[in-house]
Amino acid sequence: MKKINVSEKYNLPREVKFCKKCVISNQRPRIVFDNEGICSACRYFEYKEKVDFKEREDELKKLLDKHRSKSETYDCVVPSSGGKDSAYVAHELKYKYGMNPLTVTWAPLKYTDIGWQNFNNWIKVGGFDNILFTPNGKLHKLLTKLAFQNILHPFQPFIIGQRIIGPLMASKFNVKLVMYGENQAEYGNLIDENKNPLMENKFFSNNDIDSIHLGGMKIKDIINQYDFKFEDFRPYIPPSREELINKKIEVHYLGYYLKWDPQECFYYAVENTGFSANSERTEGSYSKYSSIDDKIDPFHYYTTLIKYGIGRATYDASQEIRNNKITREEGVALVKKFDLEFPNKYFREFLEYVDMKEDDFWECIDNNRSSHLW
Repeated sequence: MKKINVSEKYNLPREVKFCKKCVISNQRPRIVFDNEGICSACRYFEYKEKVDFKEREDELKKLLDKHRSKSETYDCVVPSSGGKDSAYVAHELKYKYGMNPLTVTWAPLKYTDIGWQNFNNWIKVGGFDNILFTPNGKLHKLLTKLAFQNILHPFQPFIIGQRIIGPLMASKFNVKLVMYGENQAEYGNLIDENKNPLMENKFFSNNDIDSIHLGGMKIKDIINQYDFKFEDFRPYIPPSREELINKKIEVHYLGYYLKWDPQECFYYAVENTGFSANSERTEGSYSKYSSIDDKIDPFHYYTTLIKYGIGRATYDASQEIRNNKITREEGVALVKKFDLEFPNKYFREFLEYVDMKEDDFWECIDNNRSSHLW
């Protein structure tokens, strides 16, 4: 296997710097540090403190009134796994704001026991109509393997599906409003991205099939090399911009209108949708309630550690520092204790899922370590 220079591939800064307020480093893609050494995610939280969320909620009510159904049909689509964040979104829209949401779920690669339990509790306790969409298992496994081998990002096919399932189902059911949870500006993307309640259409629409890469390959190249047909890829192909415009479909973030706090979402989901935390902390971190529904998820965070030097504890601690749940000193201690931990619990199941030998796994890992970090 050819060794690649990941540092150059991802254009990572050679000098590693850590935010002076949280514990994120300048190696995170799309994050920006200012002259005072503060990251864009922390600056965004300062900006949020000045936002008039009462005024934003009034905007939300106007938006929902615009789309509210008068004929007992669905009036919004909520992409949701039944996890704490999306459970909060769906429940708030239905019970506080009187909407009639259709919840849609892009199935995890391999459900955990607690993930399946939370999903079913959310539907039954929360009281939602739901479409659980499970893509072609043979293809999804291949794409996950290719994504791990080619770009060390085993979660890429899942993330693509999760991002476009909302607009796809809205188009099929003729629903004009899709509501996701938080904007990625919460975690370090450009602040200006969250000054607009709409998700950028580049994330969920496309007019150029050749520009769609799955597992680090073009669709036509996968078809040529493996035994699949173009129609097998239909769930991974976003609706066209023209389709969304013609059907007047809007994709919004609830986090623009309501102040977003993951830990408060957790408390809300426990109280209202039967959500349960794990009985043990997540490997690589100290938390028990975040991203716990998929057995492949820990390897997504482990690969970001290999490429960017940023593991799961860093992500968790950074957002909790910003939300004033822990201090920076506590965050540093947690990162030092847990960030480098390998996710052993589901390792054998991961290898089986991607049809890979352990030696090949470690070869991929070692060939993708950013040299200036490791």
